[in-house]
Formats: sequence, C-alpha cells, structure tokens
Amino acid sequence: MLNKYARAFFTRVLTPFAALLIRIGVSPDAVTLVGTGGVVAGALVFYPLGEFFWGTVVITLFVFSDLVDGNMARQLGRSSRWGAFLDSTLDRVADSAIFGGLALWYAGRGDSLMLCAMAIFCLASGQVVSYTKARGEAIGLPVDVNGLVERAERLVITLVACGLSGLHAFGVPGVEILLPIALWVVGVGSAVTLGQRVVTVRRESAEADAMAQGGNSA
Repeated sequence: MLNKYARAFFTRVLTPFAALLIRIGVSPDAVTLVGTGGVVAGALVFYPLGEFFWGTVVITLFVFSDLVDGNMARQLGRSSRWGAFLDSTLDRVADSAIFGGLALWYAGRGDSLMLCAMAIFCLASGQVVSYTKARGEAIGLPVDVNGLVERAERLVITLVACGLSGLHAFGVPGVEILLPIALWVVGVGSAVTLGQRVVTVRRESAEADAMAQGGNSA
C-alpha cells in the first residue's frame, strides 16, 4: 500500500542526489551494494545489543539506496534485468538482517523466546510473501493484488517501532512496548498478505488454464 505513494515522493526528493552520484562516476550497482552493506551492518551490530535507536538511524540512512539506485539507472537509461535481479536479491538480504538482528536480541539479552520466534516468523513470512509474487510472475501470471503488509509496510512499521523503542535508553518511559507490538502487527499482516497472494495466484491460474483449454478446444 505504501509502495505506490512513498516511492513516488522519495523518488522526487532523491533525484538530485542520484544525479550527483552519476556526475561523480558512481554506478547504480555500487549504490545497491553499499546500501545493503550499511543496512546489514546497522542491523547486526546494533540490534543484538539492544541499541535500537542508533541501529535504526544507521539503517534508515542506507535503506534509501533502494530508491537511489533505481533512480540512477533510469537517468542513465540502463534499467536492466541484472539490476532488477541484484536489487531484489539484496533487498531480501537486508530484510533478513533486520529481523535476524531482532531475533538475536530477544534470544539473548532481550530474554523472550516468544518475541524471538515472532521475529523469525516475520523474517520467514516476508521472504515467502516476496517469493509468491516472483513465482507467480515466473509462470506467467500478473499476481494483481495489493497486499495488506508488503515490504514497504514491513520496513516502516518495524523501523519506526525500533527507533521509538530505542528512546527508552534516553529515559523516555513506556516506549519499549512498541517493538513487540510492531512484530505482532508485521507477523499477522504478512500472514494475511501471503493468504491474499496465494488466493490471487490460484484464481489467476484457474482463469489462465480455462482460457488455454478453451483455445485448444476451438
């Protein structure tokens, strides 16, 4: 749901920065790799230590590379299958690092096996949600559905909750409850989104098979 509007807004905001990177000779692939490296480092260095505020600051600075690299490719006229593949693959790596870092915190000093399990569920369900769309498109289906909680929603909900929860270290009371709530929201929302995509693929595949059989019989 957020993808359509958020991407349009940030694309306009980040276009001058993307143009600057092009002028100094930076490639879109380099931006993708550096951005993913920054997200992974921020998640796996800070989150397992419970440093949610600073971890989120680092991750947020690098997560916008997902928009900058695509913007650069369009300005250069170099949009390619390789670029799309690299970007999508490294998105999965970044998402895994974020929820993996949270799982490590709750498995250790966070001391909650329930929330550790929920973080792992968010990690796994997010990967499967992405896979269902990719697999459906690979067999020739449009997978025309706007899921309840897609990647943009997962990131915004999780990162905002992590950042606000991190304010507990600065003496802000009560905010630490936001992260557990966010994990449950993302987990349940991802399960619903997975169901939406599975139902859509089933319907579209049945329609495509019916059309193919009708064409053959004619």
